[in-house]
Amino acid sequence: MKTVSIRICIYPKDVQRITGKSERYSRLLLQKIKTALGKEAHQFISVEEFCNYTGLREEQVQALLFG
Repeated sequence: MKTVSIRICIYPKDVQRITGKSERYSRLLLQKIKTALGKEAHQFISVEEFCNYTGLREEQVQALLFG
């Protein structure tokens, strides 16, 4: 039986894969999301928070990341 691992946090490489933009853009976007959500530097951004901020559907993002 195959197990599917699903992460709940999102990284710059994931944002690159989703948007097609550069790593620098991806890091800046995650930083903007952290600022907007009032998170500290050591805290992670979840896939759900990323989707809420960008307006993308979570199912589509999950499919791109883990599909």
